Amino acid sequence: MKTLLLLRHAKSSWDNPGGRDFDRPLAPRGRRTAPLIGGHLRDRQLLPDLVLCSTARRARETYDLVVPAVGGTAIQFEQALYLATPATLLRLVQATPATVERLLVVGHNPGLQQFAGLLAGSGDGAARKRLQAKFPTAALAIITFPGAGWAEIAPGAGQLESFVVPRDLA
Repeated sequence: MKTLLLLRHAKSSWDNPGGRDFDRPLAPRGRRTAPLIGGHLRDRQLLPDLVLCSTARRARETYDLVVPAVGGTAIQFEQALYLATPATLLRLVQATPATVERLLVVGHNPGLQQFAGLLAGSGDGAARKRLQAKFPTAALAIITFPGAGWAEIAPGAGQLESFVVPRDLA
């Protein structure tokens, strides 16, 4: 069984309105909430075998705050994850090596929310409603694919196991 962990970057700062969106750092709230998600992954024994992370500053900073809890996981920084569409996300996930059992993707909305909704054909109904309504910063969707390899993952094939937001963990 493959497990896909979709993590939206933590809350970013808008303090420099003239700066590039790509270069926005985390806000203080984001620096507080990202470690909560890392602790949740550790506590649930959902340590990823591989992390695909957007190269945007706020995504990299989110990863840096999550990684102490999940250990020395292999990481690939992917430019294509910056504001990726569901089609791009699917292509990246399908290209994951078969030896990876748990994949963590650190990315952005709206693509991440749309991708999670596209993949999760079944699972926790309450979590699905929450995910469809809003995928806030530092939220984590956990989707499993029974018996599937990454290359075979398709829309509707996943089961949403949980959808966690930082306030659930505080």
